[in-house]
Amino acid sequence: MGVTARSDAEKSQVIISVDGRFDFSQHKVFRDAYKDATGKSTKFVVDLTDASYLDSSALGMLLLLREFVGSDPKRVRIRGANEDVARVLKIANFDKLFTVD
Repeated sequence: MGVTARSDAEKSQVIISVDGRFDFSQHKVFRDAYKDATGKSTKFVVDLTDASYLDSSALGMLLLLREFVGSDPKRVRIRGANEDVARVLKIANFDKLFTVD
Protein backbone atom coordinates (compact mmCIF):
# COMPACT_ATOMS: atom_id res chain seq x y z
CA MET A 1 0.00 0.00 0.00
CA GLY A 2 1.11 3.53 -0.65
CA VAL A 3 1.83 5.91 -3.48
CA THR A 4 3.57 5.03 -6.72
CA ALA A 5 4.34 7.13 -9.76
CA ARG A 6 5.15 6.34 -13.33
CA SER A 7 5.95 8.65 -16.20
CA ASP A 8 4.44 8.43 -19.64
CA ALA A 9 6.81 10.53 -21.75
CA GLU A 10 4.76 9.98 -24.89
CA LYS A 11 1.73 11.68 -23.31
CA SER A 12 3.87 14.06 -21.23
CA GLN A 13 2.18 12.95 -18.05
CA VAL A 14 2.90 11.47 -14.65
CA ILE A 15 0.42 8.97 -13.21
CA ILE A 16 0.37 8.96 -9.42
CA SER A 17 -1.47 5.94 -8.02
CA VAL A 18 -2.69 5.80 -4.43
CA ASP A 19 -3.33 2.43 -2.81
CA GLY A 20 -5.06 2.20 0.57
CA ARG A 21 -5.28 5.18 2.90
CA PHE A 22 -4.43 8.58 1.43
CA ASP A 23 -3.48 10.54 4.53
CA PHE A 24 -0.62 12.44 6.12
CA SER A 25 1.59 9.34 6.24
CA GLN A 26 1.80 9.56 2.42
CA HIS A 27 2.83 13.24 2.19
CA LYS A 28 6.54 12.76 1.45
CA VAL A 29 6.15 10.02 -1.13
CA PHE A 30 3.26 11.91 -2.79
CA ARG A 31 5.35 15.09 -3.05
CA ASP A 32 8.32 13.11 -4.35
CA ALA A 33 6.07 11.67 -7.07
CA TYR A 34 5.71 15.06 -8.76
CA LYS A 35 8.44 17.41 -7.52
CA ASP A 36 11.03 16.35 -10.09
CA ALA A 37 8.67 16.48 -13.07
CA THR A 38 10.04 18.71 -15.77
CA GLY A 39 8.29 20.68 -18.41
CA LYS A 40 5.59 23.26 -18.07
CA SER A 41 3.23 21.09 -20.09
CA THR A 42 3.55 17.97 -17.93
CA LYS A 43 0.14 16.73 -16.85
CA PHE A 44 -0.62 14.72 -13.75
CA VAL A 45 -3.19 11.99 -13.24
CA VAL A 46 -3.94 11.07 -9.63
CA ASP A 47 -5.40 7.57 -9.78
CA LEU A 48 -7.53 6.88 -6.71
CA THR A 49 -8.95 3.57 -7.96
CA ASP A 50 -7.33 1.66 -5.09
CA ALA A 51 -7.65 4.40 -2.45
CA SER A 52 -9.91 3.33 0.38
CA TYR A 53 -9.79 6.53 2.43
CA LEU A 54 -8.97 10.20 1.95
CA ASP A 55 -8.66 12.83 4.69
CA SER A 56 -8.07 16.57 4.92
CA SER A 57 -4.30 16.20 4.67
CA ALA A 58 -4.77 14.38 1.36
CA LEU A 59 -6.92 17.28 0.16
CA GLY A 60 -4.05 19.58 1.14
CA MET A 61 -1.58 17.45 -0.82
CA LEU A 62 -3.79 17.68 -3.89
CA LEU A 63 -3.90 21.47 -3.49
CA LEU A 64 -0.10 21.56 -3.28
CA LEU A 65 0.08 19.59 -6.53
CA ARG A 66 -2.33 22.10 -8.09
CA GLU A 67 -0.12 24.95 -6.88
CA PHE A 68 2.94 23.18 -8.29
CA VAL A 69 1.41 23.14 -11.78
CA GLY A 70 0.29 26.75 -11.58
CA SER A 71 -3.39 26.27 -10.79
CA ASP A 72 -4.23 25.08 -14.31
CA PRO A 73 -7.15 22.67 -13.72
CA LYS A 74 -6.45 20.89 -17.00
CA ARG A 75 -3.01 19.79 -15.85
CA VAL A 76 -4.25 17.71 -12.90
CA ARG A 77 -6.89 15.02 -13.31
CA ILE A 78 -8.27 12.89 -10.50
CA ARG A 79 -9.72 9.57 -11.60
CA GLY A 80 -11.13 6.36 -10.22
CA ALA A 81 -12.40 7.59 -6.85
CA ASN A 82 -14.79 5.21 -5.11
CA GLU A 83 -18.11 6.51 -3.81
CA ASP A 84 -16.82 7.56 -0.37
CA VAL A 85 -13.70 9.26 -1.71
CA ALA A 86 -15.70 10.96 -4.47
CA ARG A 87 -18.12 12.29 -1.87
CA VAL A 88 -15.27 13.92 0.08
CA LEU A 89 -13.92 15.48 -3.12
CA LYS A 90 -17.38 16.80 -4.01
CA ILE A 91 -18.06 18.23 -0.53
CA ALA A 92 -14.68 20.02 -0.68
CA ASN A 93 -15.61 21.41 -4.14
CA PHE A 94 -12.56 19.76 -5.69
CA ASP A 95 -14.64 19.08 -8.78
CA LYS A 96 -14.36 22.83 -9.41
CA LEU A 97 -10.58 22.91 -8.91
CA PHE A 98 -9.63 19.73 -10.76
CA THR A 99 -10.85 17.56 -13.58
CA VAL A 100 -12.50 14.68 -11.71
CA ASP A 101 -13.68 11.54 -13.47
